[in-house]
Parts: sequence; structure tokens; C-alpha cells
Amino acid sequence: MASLVSVSLTRQEPRRFGRNMLLAAASCAVLALAGCQSTSNSILTPVDLAQGSSENIGSLTTVIQSNPRNPESYNVRGSAYGKAGRYREAMKDFDTAIQLDPNYYQAYANRALIQRYLKNDAAAVQDYGRAIQINPQYDAAYIGRGNVYRQAGRLDEAMTDFNRAIQLDTTDGRAYHNRGLIYQARGQHKQAIEDFSAAASLQSNAPEPYNGRGISYAALGDYDNAFDDFNTAIGLDDKVAESWANQALVYEHRGDKKRAAASYARAVQLDPQYKPAKDGLSRTR
Repeated sequence: MASLVSVSLTRQEPRRFGRNMLLAAASCAVLALAGCQSTSNSILTPVDLAQGSSENIGSLTTVIQSNPRNPESYNVRGSAYGKAGRYREAMKDFDTAIQLDPNYYQAYANRALIQRYLKNDAAAVQDYGRAIQINPQYDAAYIGRGNVYRQAGRLDEAMTDFNRAIQLDTTDGRAYHNRGLIYQARGQHKQAIEDFSAAASLQSNAPEPYNGRGISYAALGDYDNAFDDFNTAIGLDDKVAESWANQALVYEHRGDKKRAAASYARAVQLDPQYKPAKDGLSRTR
């Protein structure tokens, strides 16, 4: 039988960038960034699209057919279904994995992520809680639940979960990144910068922590470091509209409207509905 490696879907979320990584520039004066913040959903790991391919799902189905009582097989195929965006099928597989092994905490956390995709936040919190009850050392469940809390505005509960994951010596940069977003929302930019730096060191190929840190640098008036971070974010992934809009704001702050307009235009090209970029382009043309 083909060997299986259990893959936690909670560590492989698709890239879903926050709609206003830069602070809704239209509502923030260019010279007064201190009250602004990033609203990125999360620092996320790039998806291995091959895991969600029909060929991989087919091979996993063959494994299940040869041993239909193995919960790990369903958990792995559920992860593949999730990566393919086939959430109902993923949910069914995680349900089966849990029925076969009610203490399978990774399957609870994976099912919680699918609940999040389906907008069932209460069910996601319940599943993350069950995973934590079974294994109080499972950092991914604290991070997942914390992000649900953060996005719901329950910042104290989110902070508690991120702190717990960090106390467990997590190597998942999302714990630091999401905690940094809370510090940023509270105007605690020095603490935010420390957390975004930790996130960047753990997931150096992700642009999100550089964008987040750059915004906090700008809020403190350190535009040179902010500019460096925004440029790094663009270098890591030049298809993110928020990064270009962030860069443009620094150009605008420096009075370089020509370069600002070019960066805003690139952001609009990448995301025609991104309002901060559209507004910035109108200001700098």
C-alpha cells in the first residue's frame, strides 16, 4: 500500500490576502499614518497545487479502497480535497476520519478550517476547541482559533490563543504575524514590528509580514525602513496589489507623484477593485 504522510491543512491555507493590507489610504492622510493599520487576514503558506490534483486525489482514493478503516487516509484525502476547493467532499472525509478515531485532533483542526471557508465560524471554533482539548500542545489549533477570534473582533481571546501558540515554541509564523496585527490595531507599533520580524524569520518567502512591518514603521515615521519592507514584499511576490499601493504611499509622502502614480497604477492593474490604489492614483495623476 502506498505510504501516506499526514498533512495538516491548517498549515497549508490558500493565499487569501487582506483587502486593505495598507490601511485604506483614502481615509488616512499620507502624512499621518500613525492611526492606520494593516488588515491582512494572515501570513499564509503557498499551496502545493499538486496535492489537490485529480491524480493525487485518485491515488488517495485507491489507498482508501484498500483500507477503508484507516482514519489517516481520509484525513490526507480531505486535505487534498480542501486544496482543490472541494470543501463538501473534504468535510465528508474529515467527518469519517473523526468517526473512525474520535481523538484524531489533526482532523478536527482540518475540519475547522473547512468550516471557516464555509463561513461557519462557530463550528470552526468548536472544532479547534476539541482539537485543543485532545492535545493541549497543538499549536496549529490555537493559531486557527485565534484567527477566527481576531477576524470577529474578539481581540483579547485571539491574543490569548496566539500567546499560547508562541509559548509552545511554534515554528508557524502566522502566530507572530497575527499577534502583530493585534498590536498594530492597538497602536502598539514597536511590539508589532517585533512580531512581524519574527514572522518574517520563520517564513521568509511570505510578503505579508514585510507589508505589516512596513506599515508600522510608517506609522512611527520611519519611512526608509517602511520603503525597504514594501520593496522586499514586492520582490517576494509582485502580484500583490497591496504591496504596490504601500510602496506608492511612501513615494507620495516623499513628493514623488510620478513614481507614486506608477505604483498605484500597477496595484490597480492587479486588482481593479482595490480602493486605496484607485484613490491614490486619482490623487497622483
